[in-house]
Amino acid sequence: QVQLVESGGGLVQPGGSLTLSCVASGFTFSQLVMRWYRQAPGKERELVAHISSFGSVRNYADSVKGRFTISRDNAKNTVYLQMNSLKPEDTAVYYCNTNLYDSNYWGQGTQVTVSS
Repeated sequence: QVQLVESGGGLVQPGGSLTLSCVASGFTFSQLVMRWYRQAPGKERELVAHISSFGSVRNYADSVKGRFTISRDNAKNTVYLQMNSLKPEDTAVYYCNTNLYDSNYWGQGTQVTVSS
């Protein structure tokens, strides 16, 4: 059974930093692309970043390039999202995601609020 469990969200001031973690289980983690999405109130869910199975390829949404870094530790079945220079518009629920055999899997999400 595929499980994705996010953690690390919270309240942070503009300009601050947070690191999100997503621990995966139920599949061979090192074989799959992993993604971070976010959904702000009243908006559609958007792709923030994704990372290839061994981390050699990483892509980011234009809105977070230069501020966010996605990484993974295959020994720990964990994908991370380091978020720096946070802005109020980064406020959203952040979700971990992967695809396995044409099925989409999501974590429960972790809330990130950027506010003074």
